[in-house]
Amino acid sequence: MNFHGILVPLVTPFHDDLSLNISGLAELTEALISRGVTGLVVCGTTGEYYALNETERATVLSTVSKIAKGRVTLIAGINDLSTEGAIARARQAKELGYEGLMLSPPPYSLPDQQGVYAHYKKVAASTPLPIIMYNFPARIGIEIEIDTVIKLAEIENIVAIKESSGNFSRALHLLQTPFKNFEVICGCDDQPVDFFFWGSKSWIAGAGNVFPSEQVAIYNAAQAGDWQKAKQIMSEIYAVIYSMESGDYNQKAKAGCLNGKFNAGPVRLPLTNMEPQIRNEFVKLIKP
Repeated sequence: MNFHGILVPLVTPFHDDLSLNISGLAELTEALISRGVTGLVVCGTTGEYYALNETERATVLSTVSKIAKGRVTLIAGINDLSTEGAIARARQAKELGYEGLMLSPPPYSLPDQQGVYAHYKKVAASTPLPIIMYNFPARIGIEIEIDTVIKLAEIENIVAIKESSGNFSRALHLLQTPFKNFEVICGCDDQPVDFFFWGSKSWIAGAGNVFPSEQVAIYNAAQAGDWQKAKQIMSEIYAVIYSMESGDYNQKAKAGCLNGKFNAGPVRLPLTNMEPQIRNEFVKLIKP
């Protein structure tokens, strides 16, 4: 599974009546592929996986797979409140042709580190697919502690961690840990240049829905050692990134989709849509 480059956690387009917009999903999938992204993460947090019923989830996963399989890397988000639920979602992803999985600790239950380790170990044993762990304590309520990451990295099909804590001191510690066959992926939209400078080769960012070409250009510049260009592009999009990280992230990922030129529709409850004035102010930040 190639996950080096820009992987976009796809938004799920809805019609104004909140039904799935399948033609829009297909169009967005094609558009992101055409802009040179390495892969797509489907049914992740940015895709509002928690607001999809099981039939809709299968429809979203299968729609993207039919279009993108063999063209870009396909990763399925398999988060669930229970370990058994995540195992079932891993099985579904494999059946639908996905190459990899992304998994956080279970939200809400607040497991201790022994529980976190056991959760990942059991899911990994249930599937041949490679797993990217997802550390996002602001969403999940607990952190995958560094010692736990090191232990889990010894499991053959746990291949990476998406690091979204926002704490770059922690990220730097992980980036300088001598892992074998295990990588640290940038999961903070405002830190990619820092991650790339210290050796990360991947960026999974919801803002990729907004700036796919720009993020691919940042990655390419970093890989070429052109740090001035990478910093320049990041500076150009930073106001939008900062706004997204400051609140209403999913709403802004949709409002700004493809440089604000693609209508991804509303969000579903429990999220609420932005007021028109706030939405318009955000879209104005996006430079075509």
